[in-house]
Amino acid sequence: MKTKIVLAYSGGLDTTVIIPWLKENYDCDIAAVCVDVGQDADWEAIQSRALNTGAASCYVQDVKKEFVENYLWPMLKSGAVYEDKYLLGTAIARPLIAKVLVDAARKEKAKAIAHGATGKGNDQIRFDLGIMAFAPDLEIIAPWRVWKLKSREDEIRYLKRRHIEAPMKKKDSYSRDDNLWHLSHEGLELEDPANAPDYKRMLKMTVPPEKAPSKAEYVEIDFEKGIPTALDGQKMGGVELIAALNRIGGAHGIGLVDLVENRVVGMKSRGIYETPGGTILYFAHQELEHICLDRQTYAFKQQAALKMGELIYGGLWFTPLRESLSAFVDQTQKTVTGKVRLRLYKGGISSAGLSSPYSLYNASIASFATGDLYNHADSKGFVRLYGLPVLVRAMMEKPGRAVKPMEKTDGKADGKAAARRTAKF
Repeated sequence: MKTKIVLAYSGGLDTTVIIPWLKENYDCDIAAVCVDVGQDADWEAIQSRALNTGAASCYVQDVKKEFVENYLWPMLKSGAVYEDKYLLGTAIARPLIAKVLVDAARKEKAKAIAHGATGKGNDQIRFDLGIMAFAPDLEIIAPWRVWKLKSREDEIRYLKRRHIEAPMKKKDSYSRDDNLWHLSHEGLELEDPANAPDYKRMLKMTVPPEKAPSKAEYVEIDFEKGIPTALDGQKMGGVELIAALNRIGGAHGIGLVDLVENRVVGMKSRGIYETPGGTILYFAHQELEHICLDRQTYAFKQQAALKMGELIYGGLWFTPLRESLSAFVDQTQKTVTGKVRLRLYKGGISSAGLSSPYSLYNASIASFATGDLYNHADSKGFVRLYGLPVLVRAMMEKPGRAVKPMEKTDGKADGKAAARRTAKF
């Protein structure tokens, strides 16, 4: 009886090559599984390609709703960003894809799961760890780690020798990944950081900012407990809302990132990321947090966001630490409810007003006018105590002036002596 292997199938160059390679190197039947996380794909054509290249079966699992609610929204609420720029579009989808692959493997009674991640990339880690979290018994096959093919050109030649049409043209052979949240580009001229990206042939979701309209557009987003629920007053599900913001943001050149990042495996790589809707949502969510969270909570949440970004980037979604951080984030989001109005113009976003029933902003306190809740005179003692270490250090460093040790007392300090000592400060 032939071994059953489940393949994470995208229909791209790598997975198109993997089907015949698996059949040539394993006595197997291949179940190709396409995981729909919102990528722009012709699924019927992709299914036909899988079957025509040797897969025994191919089916599409639509998990867009789960992707948004169980992965994107927790990430958005956390504020996770990798290396100040990357909104983790590829990284956040991989744990869910791995989970779907394991479910498919159980259903198919497969002995192994195969994927097209390379031995140099982050995705091998994300896929492997996701699979290991749910199915430590399954074998993981990553052909890029063992076959003799060395480049995308080798893959194209491999297909040509077998009379299989490559699913892309050599001149447009960027390594791309897309889903509902983003589109990434690697390869070609991007492999040299000295080269400017060729936006004219590269971009799919976003126009270059200089090509965006010369008139600003305003959008209003409603949030409930940190989750966006409406756009311009219209209630929307998450999938619909992100898609709408992708269209709006893309038309205004929002969300373009050119980043040389540190991969988990130790090398640096360069990528161009298009994340128009996600960039808008991150900006709006942070604006709302500025008025809904107190200083200490906001400050600690910034530290948690850095760690969350590292965990997501490194494929550590299904871990106790990530789950614990998400629990903390959910607690902070109980009051992150309100409306945020934004101005979009030629790649830039600015706030155009926000409100929340849980706002900690109090005009009577913040105003320059003296009110009942805040007396300017009250600040004098606070500032003096707050700055006491600065004052003491300055006294110590002043030439010819040393700080004298405190006098021992019986606990009943003379009031006048204490006053004189205070006056010297």
